Amino acid sequence: MASNEPTDDTLYPIAVLIDELRNEDVQIRLNSIKKLSTIALALGVERTRTELIPFLTETVYDEDEVLLALAEQLGNFTPLVGGVEYVNCLLPPLESLATVEETVVREKAVDSLRNISQQHSPQDLENHFVPLVRRLSGGDWFTTRTSACGLFSVCYPRVSAPVKAELRSNFRALCQDDTPMVRRAAASKLGEFAKVLEPEYLKSEVISLWSHLASDEQDSVRLLAVEACVSLASLLSQEDLEQQVMPILRQAAEDKSWRVRYMVADKFVELQKAIGPELTKTDLVPAFQNLLKDCEAEVRAAAAQKDLVADHNQHVKSALASVIMGLSPIFGKVNTVEHLLPLFLIQLKDECPEVRLNIISNLDCVNEVIGIQQLSQSLLPAIVELAEDSKWRVRLAIIRYMPLLAGQLGVEFFDEKLNGLCMTWLVDQVYAIREAATQNLKSLVEKFGAEWATNTVIPKVLQMSKDQNYLHRMTCLFSIDGLAAICGADITTKLMLPTVLSLAEDSVANVRFNVAKTLQKIGPILDQSTLQGVVKTVLYKLVNDPDPDVRYFANEANLTLY
Repeated sequence: MASNEPTDDTLYPIAVLIDELRNEDVQIRLNSIKKLSTIALALGVERTRTELIPFLTETVYDEDEVLLALAEQLGNFTPLVGGVEYVNCLLPPLESLATVEETVVREKAVDSLRNISQQHSPQDLENHFVPLVRRLSGGDWFTTRTSACGLFSVCYPRVSAPVKAELRSNFRALCQDDTPMVRRAAASKLGEFAKVLEPEYLKSEVISLWSHLASDEQDSVRLLAVEACVSLASLLSQEDLEQQVMPILRQAAEDKSWRVRYMVADKFVELQKAIGPELTKTDLVPAFQNLLKDCEAEVRAAAAQKDLVADHNQHVKSALASVIMGLSPIFGKVNTVEHLLPLFLIQLKDECPEVRLNIISNLDCVNEVIGIQQLSQSLLPAIVELAEDSKWRVRLAIIRYMPLLAGQLGVEFFDEKLNGLCMTWLVDQVYAIREAATQNLKSLVEKFGAEWATNTVIPKVLQMSKDQNYLHRMTCLFSIDGLAAICGADITTKLMLPTVLSLAEDSVANVRFNVAKTLQKIGPILDQSTLQGVVKTVLYKLVNDPDPDVRYFANEANLTLY
């Protein structure tokens, strides 16, 4: 007789998710978040709404990587909760994420909220989304109020007049907040908000708010007000510009803070387009002449778009490094070698990693003109230092440029000088580096070919399967996932498949269930005799594994392959 009680199988995805999110290993928690959409599909829209979303709302995490992945996932979750009719159920977890301390997490949560706001009906906006904006705007912590600033413009156009009045009032309060961080956030979103306001409120409300922010005691607020001026100027009449905007903009060009003057110089082209030729001639050109003679190098650099390679200021050198390589095609080979190459070499030895990274990221421009060999001797030390930088984001950036460098340097130089670095990244302590390193190997094999992989990469990858650290054994599997399709059935079957099958006996359940996932991924390129033979035997064993995760992924692989 059929029972209406939920079986263990129907409860399984949530149970697995709970276990994984409570695991001490950050990588496991991160992987769990990344497969939320798969879990939601398994649960169905109703259980996703009633079980999964409440669980995610109530669960507290402390790793930024996990929070960031969750914020991104939820922004695309509308179809998985039943469509736009139920989209408001995604608001609670995103509201929680919009209040955390880490800036990048809050920004991603706000991006996702902005995305799903468009899927709300006008009534749902007023009943669900606007109350969220109201709560964030009135939050005790500045983090909630900064997040609120990015949500006004997306809901304002589609709500009723009384609600619009409330939103304008709330935004005004944020512009006048006691905390500089909140005022900065409001200043950065003022131009965006102004674009969706009715014309009558531009003069009566927005200009006064902008004037207040442009005169703020904090230069970090004043400089963002300059940026907002670009949007405001395009919305106002010439008369309003001349009377209410230009006096403040002239004041900003002479501000006591170089950072504000820098912003005026940096946004000069956009400002002159927004205010028109007449006011540019009478007001901006004299201000610009003064900026070219400013006492601060950063301001002169922004005004002239030409920095000094030996400047003492890190910002100046980094800005130059981001554009100087692009001059090579214009200068030609002779002038590049004579005039620019010495500057490149100086910047490749700069103590600031951002400067070296900006040079390396644009090497293709120089390679087309003079060839990479003239740079290689100075290039290598810079690459090695960046690859071993203590900041993991710097290491991550250089990994992403490695395939480009490999193509320019050639296989012999790469094998001799850089191959070891690529393998070292596979055992980095940061998961994001290890993940990027596996993608890097895939890109390198696509560039250098399967024969190179067989002789150079695959033996080192397979050796990781014997490492005492189970994370390294898992990285071995992740690398095989990427390499198999490029290397083809023959190399995969002869060289890599035996290692995958041997790891099915691993003592760590995480390794064993990743064996099942790897077999699921590489199975389509294997011949039928292999699939029906050793692969099927191993999967049968994993389907009966004592660990529920292993059984789950082994069943998934079976469903895909047989």
